[in-house]
Amino acid sequence: MQFELTDEQRDIQRLVRDFADQEVRPVAGDLDREHRFPYEIVEKLAGLGLMGIPYPQEYGGGGADNLSYAIAIEELTRVDSSVAITVAAHTSLGTWPIYAFGSDEQKERLMPELASGRKLWAFGLTEPEAGSDAGNTRTTAQLEDGHWLVNGAKQFITNSGTDITGGVTITARTAEGEISNIMVENGTPGYNVEPPYRKMGWNASDTHPLAFDDCRVPEENLLGPRGQGFRQFLQTLDGGRIGVAAMGVGLAQGALDEALAYAKERRAFGQPIAKFQAIQAKLADMATEIEAARLLTYQAAWEKDQKRNFSLTAAKAKLKTGRLAVRATEEAVQIHGGYGYIEEYPVCRFYRDAKILTIGEGTDEVQQMVIARALGA
Repeated sequence: MQFELTDEQRDIQRLVRDFADQEVRPVAGDLDREHRFPYEIVEKLAGLGLMGIPYPQEYGGGGADNLSYAIAIEELTRVDSSVAITVAAHTSLGTWPIYAFGSDEQKERLMPELASGRKLWAFGLTEPEAGSDAGNTRTTAQLEDGHWLVNGAKQFITNSGTDITGGVTITARTAEGEISNIMVENGTPGYNVEPPYRKMGWNASDTHPLAFDDCRVPEENLLGPRGQGFRQFLQTLDGGRIGVAAMGVGLAQGALDEALAYAKERRAFGQPIAKFQAIQAKLADMATEIEAARLLTYQAAWEKDQKRNFSLTAAKAKLKTGRLAVRATEEAVQIHGGYGYIEEYPVCRFYRDAKILTIGEGTDEVQQMVIARALGA
């Protein structure tokens, strides 16, 4: 097996790592404390071609592969999860369904803005009664006089309320037993973005509930064939799990980086605490688990690039990395001692950001169900 990254992949890794260190790290704490969306950073990422890494250059994308995309998300998350999820949700959830299922007209109209990062797009699947049970969608869309009349609500929708959001693709029941995906553009009458959530973490990420009250959407905004929404969003979630898995790897790596640096500086009983066996054991376990999780995540991305069925590997990677991120950030806080509980230290923010990785893009329990079914259980 070939474990070496290509020159292009290494170039992207270096580019994103340098960007994260120079542009994101100095402001990440302030963005988190102020719950402020990173508009300036997104604009710079777009200028570097990093908001549409896996999409063709003809649309303004980076023309790179999915492994390069996973590497970029990992590098961003080493420094800040809010910036990383902004890119990941836009790329994997917002843009990908349009690229994969959109008509030529839809792609020509929307993809250049989205792949270039000039506009963000959201994906609206989750509802008050449709989370893990995504097929329990209650939002409806009735076709009347050339328009879809949409009624319902969505929740926990990332990138849905920024000044540069172009719209959201939602799942809706278009008939009894039939789910379709419909693109709702910002400014459509009857579409309301509700006030943002107050969250445990990802405080610089944009997350809102959405409401649709007799929202009239042009008939041509149907994404792909009518009734194919369930299949489409399952495929979308498979790809999204690669991005979230990469976030888990990056967050765990960032926690290890901080813990190691602190352990080398902090002295107790006459020596750096990194010299104590208990601390060394924590660091060694973190490093080993991170490398294993990284390989699993890269394998999922590679399988997608090879056009293989990557669903199972993505589920395994998502399950592994989310749990790892929680454990690694907890250990990093422990190594920092009391300082780990203080907001001035990044590991405090990392710890708060980690838990959602076991929930979003399918809970751990859903991933276990996917994996168990593949085993024949």
